[in-house]
Amino acid sequence: MIDLDHFTPLASLCGGLLIGAVAAAMVLLLGRIAGISGIVGGLLRWTRQDGAWRVAFVAGLVAAAVIARAVGAPVAITVDASWPAVIAAGFLVGIGTRYGSGCTSGHGVCGISRGATRSLVATATFMAAGFVTVYIMRHLLGA
Repeated sequence: MIDLDHFTPLASLCGGLLIGAVAAAMVLLLGRIAGISGIVGGLLRWTRQDGAWRVAFVAGLVAAAVIARAVGAPVAITVDASWPAVIAAGFLVGIGTRYGSGCTSGHGVCGISRGATRSLVATATFMAAGFVTVYIMRHLLGA
């Protein structure tokens, strides 16, 4: 069932186009992949010649959220999980990101667009795991 009150195809299309344009620009202009885990992880291994663009990228993400909140109506964010569950989930995502050699943005947006086989496999695995998890949680456990 589609929640038509929150169905935003035009905004989603514009966001997708912007993400694709930035990913393409990063590859063409900087020779870098726009995967968030790699960009943020690179900040932990700071080097002078590599750090500035990483800081600028993360600052742009934060600035975009601040500008969007200032310009538009604030979005109410609700998380139906406890802090221990959120922390555990973040830890597990971090481990998966390291084992998978990248995150969903790196593999799904940048890797697939480059035709990388490992990104195709990784994205198919992410999606299948998500489908199975939702099915189990909603239909078998009734959560």
